Amino acid sequence: MEKLLIHTDRLLLRNLQESDLENFFIYRSNHDVTKYQGFDVMSKEECITFIKSQTNKLFGNLGEWVQFGIEEKSFGNLVGDFAIKLNAHDARLAEIGITISHLHQQKGFAKETLTAVINWLFHSKNIHRITEIVDVENTASIKLLQSIGFKQEGHFIENIFFKGKWGSEYQFALLKRDWK
Repeated sequence: MEKLLIHTDRLLLRNLQESDLENFFIYRSNHDVTKYQGFDVMSKEECITFIKSQTNKLFGNLGEWVQFGIEEKSFGNLVGDFAIKLNAHDARLAEIGITISHLHQQKGFAKETLTAVINWLFHSKNIHRITEIVDVENTASIKLLQSIGFKQEGHFIENIFFKGKWGSEYQFALLKRDWK
């Protein structure tokens, strides 16, 4: 078990901390940001509780999501967060998810984050396969996953009752041997 700390050119990927609250709340309370997420808009109190639950959480527990912060180095501000979950039965299988603030989208932060996380999972954690589930209407995420080598493996039709309606999802996956 360990805390996460990954540096990229522009970003620091790390555990969430209480000082992230204001930036976290700005995007987690925005309907456009949460539109395709498995969570809905959050109140400030919900953000405080969530951050506290993740601050000292360690990566490596099977079947448990761990949420990490994406900090833009030059300003020291949280620009988003991402999560990793190891499969409950096999530590060589992982699932990921990512959220970027509406104030920082289309700057390449999601691609930079995912590339670094995938490298870390494949090369430091000996992960064999990474999956991500995406709403079929979330074209930005679909294009992002395809651009870094994920392949669509499944199309689940009206498989989830989501924010008041039935939704459909794609499953994408990337194998270690296919990673550049």
